[in-house]
Amino acid sequence: MLKIEHIGIAVKNIEQSNVLFSKLFGKAPYKSEKVESENVSTSFFMMGENKIELLEATNPDSAIAKFIDKKGEGIHHIAFEVSDIYAEMKRLEMEGFTLLSTEPKKGADNKLICFLHPKATNGVLIELCQEIK
Repeated sequence: MLKIEHIGIAVKNIEQSNVLFSKLFGKAPYKSEKVESENVSTSFFMMGENKIELLEATNPDSAIAKFIDKKGEGIHHIAFEVSDIYAEMKRLEMEGFTLLSTEPKKGADNKLICFLHPKATNGVLIELCQEIK
C-alpha cells in the first residue's frame, strides 16, 4: 500500500454536507459524481495530499443507506492507494483477509476499487484504490 488515498464519510444529504464541509475546510469540493455500481453520489475535497469523500446513498438498499441506518452519519471507510490492485487483492487474500468482491469494480474518481471485510480489520472498512490508466 502506497498511502492513504481518501477517507470516506457517509452522509444523509450530500448538498447540505457539501455546504457544511466547505465551511469547515474553507473550500468547495473539487469533484462530484454518481457511482451507479455502488448506488452513491459522491463529492471530494482535497486536503493536502489526501482527499475526503462524502457519500450519499441513491438507493435505500445501498451499503451507505444500511450503514447510516445502523450507525448514523460518520466515517465509513479508509482508502489506500495501491499500484497493482490485482496483486494486492491476491496478497491480502493469501494473508487471510476477506475481500468483499472477487474482482475490482469501477469506483469514483477514476479508480478501480475493492473493499476488505471489516470483521478482518478490527471493524474498519478498508478500500483498495488503483488509478485507472
